[in-house]
Amino acid sequence: MPIDPYILLLLGTVGLAALLPARGTGADVASGASTAAIAFLFFLYGARLSTREAMDGLRHWRLHVTVLACTFVVFPLLGLASRGLVPVFLTDPLYQGLLFLTLVPSTIQSSIAFTSIARGNVPAAICAGSFSSLVGIVVTPLLAAALLGGGGGGFSADSVVKIVLQLLVPFVAGQVLRRWVGGFVARHKKVLGLVDRGSILLVVYTAFSQGMVQGIWHQVSPVRLAGLLAVEAVLLAVMLLLTWYGAKTLRFGRQDRIAIQFAGSKKSLAAGLPMASVLFGAQASLAVLPLMLFHQMQLMVCAVIAKRRSHDPEAVASERSDKCEETEESEISGVPGVCEVSGVSGEPAAPARTRVGTGR
Repeated sequence: MPIDPYILLLLGTVGLAALLPARGTGADVASGASTAAIAFLFFLYGARLSTREAMDGLRHWRLHVTVLACTFVVFPLLGLASRGLVPVFLTDPLYQGLLFLTLVPSTIQSSIAFTSIARGNVPAAICAGSFSSLVGIVVTPLLAAALLGGGGGGFSADSVVKIVLQLLVPFVAGQVLRRWVGGFVARHKKVLGLVDRGSILLVVYTAFSQGMVQGIWHQVSPVRLAGLLAVEAVLLAVMLLLTWYGAKTLRFGRQDRIAIQFAGSKKSLAAGLPMASVLFGAQASLAVLPLMLFHQMQLMVCAVIAKRRSHDPEAVASERSDKCEETEESEISGVPGVCEVSGVSGEPAAPARTRVGTGR
């Protein structure tokens, strides 16, 4: 079960903030740099999103609506239901962080990776993750305003202005300027990826430094952390089951069900951390703790599920069938080939028929 190296960097950043928190002038400099980093992050998000690819993905609208419903309807409802766990399992600040976790958009990279490993619909996962991130820029703050209210670490009209200036305006600017900067962003993808991650580390350091200075970490005990982990494990299990069997009930094919399960059950750390910094201010350190723990948990569990899905008999048979078709279409001898794919009963498969007019 993999441990994301980036999680180790995040934990190291938290440790640095605990030992050497930014204070005074240093805190002001770190806060200003964090604000600039967040704006730059969302500018890059806008510059990377291809409008043409997004429009092409709309053809599979049922799948995308299902993923969005899981991300922004089912998840928040479960988050609201967890209010009953306060104060037995969760403190009120941890519950606020857990509820915020349920409002964050889905991931892109890990959804694509796990869908590919499980032999699912990768193009659908790409579009679903992109749509979720795009919708989340607007929907997540609105849901936070409606559900967290005054208990969300100081969420107010000023927070709305900050969201517009730090998140929405840079994103729109990235989309507008994509025609000119899109090529540069694509050519320097790896370098800018490091900038992305470095910016998020700076946001984490600033948030946890503020938490250390204000002493809010004394509110979290090992017992509370264990309770939070247990609640998140149940939350993840429920969403994995709902996305898989719900998609089956809606009569999606196997490849689409895989994309729905991995895109609809995960939450984005990259999008959630900057948003939490804007929404929660000085309380952001406790607010992002549930998201950081959930992020690592979802990677570990989904890695195991993706590996098991890749060995499903249906997936293996589909891959062999695709290889057969490729073999038929690549023949240059003019002699029809025979693709020997064994059936369930162990009998040899019939000679493959030549496909005509497929356009492939």
